[in-house]
Amino acid sequence: METAPDAPQESGGAQALLSELEARVQDVVRASSWWERHGVDCAILALSLLALPPGFLCLRSENFLVFVLGITILGVCHYTLTVKGSHLATHGALTESKRWSKIWALFFVEVCTAFPAEYAKYGHVKIHHGYTNVLGLGDSSTWRLPCLNRYIYMFLAPLLIPIITPVVAVERLSNMELRTALRTLGLISLGLYSHYWLLLNVSGFKSPSSALACMLVTRSLLAHPFLHVNVFQHIGLPMFSRDKKPRRIHMMSLGVLNLPRLPVLDWAFGHSIISCHVEHHFFPRLSDNMCLKVKPVVSQFLHEKQLPYNEDTYLARFRLFLNQYEEFMVQAPPITELVGLQ
Repeated sequence: METAPDAPQESGGAQALLSELEARVQDVVRASSWWERHGVDCAILALSLLALPPGFLCLRSENFLVFVLGITILGVCHYTLTVKGSHLATHGALTESKRWSKIWALFFVEVCTAFPAEYAKYGHVKIHHGYTNVLGLGDSSTWRLPCLNRYIYMFLAPLLIPIITPVVAVERLSNMELRTALRTLGLISLGLYSHYWLLLNVSGFKSPSSALACMLVTRSLLAHPFLHVNVFQHIGLPMFSRDKKPRRIHMMSLGVLNLPRLPVLDWAFGHSIISCHVEHHFFPRLSDNMCLKVKPVVSQFLHEKQLPYNEDTYLARFRLFLNQYEEFMVQAPPITELVGLQ
C-alpha cells in the first residue's frame, strides 16, 4: 500500500493534535494536589501492606470462612502490590523523586513480584509503550502461546503464572551484570522466603508442602483476569509494521482499549490497566488516580477530533477471544497501514 502524498502534512497535524492533548492534560495535572497525583495510590498500597498481618492471622483459624477470608485478603493484597505497585513504580508514577522511584521499583518488582526490575522497565516501558502494537516489538507477543488450545490458555494457563514468573526471572539473571544479578537474586529470594516463612511461623502451617500450596493459591487468586486483561487490551486491535508505524496519537488511539470500571480489578490492578488504559498509554507517568481524573479530557478530545477511543466489556472481549482464538493468538496478525499517517 502506497503512502498518500500528503503524509508530511498528516504527520505535522498528528503532532499538533498530540501537543494539544498534552496541553489540556497538563492543565488538569497542574491544578491537582499531591494527594490526587500520588497520595491516593500510595494510600491504597499502604493499606494493602497493613492488611497483610490480619490476612496471615486469618489462616490460623479453624473456621473455614475465616480461612477463606485470609486467602482472599492475601490474594488481593498480593496483586495490589505486584500488579498495581509494580506497574506504577516501573513508570515512576508513585513519586517525583528519581531515587525513591528506583527504591520502590526494587521493592514492588523484585521483592513482591519476583521479577528483575531492570527487565520490567525495559520490556514494559521502553518496548511495549515505545512501540505499542508494532510487530516484533510492543505487540504483546510474549502473551501468545500458540501451542495451547483456547480452553487451556484461557482457563488453566493463568494458574502457572506464579511459577513461571520466578523461573523466567532466574533465566534473565544470566544476561545481567554480576552485581545487579546478585542483588536481584537476593531481593527475589527475600520476597519468596518471607512469604513462605510467614505462612509457617505466623499462619501456623505444619508442613512445607502445605505452605507452598497456600503460596500458589494466593499468588494465583486473580491470575485469570490478569492474563485476560493483558491480551484483551491490545491483541485483536490494529498492528503495525516497524517501518510504517503511524504517529503516536494514531498508534495509541487505534492500538489500545479500555475496559469498564470493575471494583476489585480497579483496586488490585489499577485504573491505568483497567478502565484508563488508553489514557495510561498517552501519559504513562501519571498515577492511576490521575489517569481516572484526565479520562474525560482524553475521551472528549479524541471524540472531538474524530479519533478512535476503543472501549469494550470484559465479557464481550472474553467471548471474542474464545471464538477467534486461532486468529488472535495463533496466527500472525495482519498489518494495518494508515495511508498518509505513517
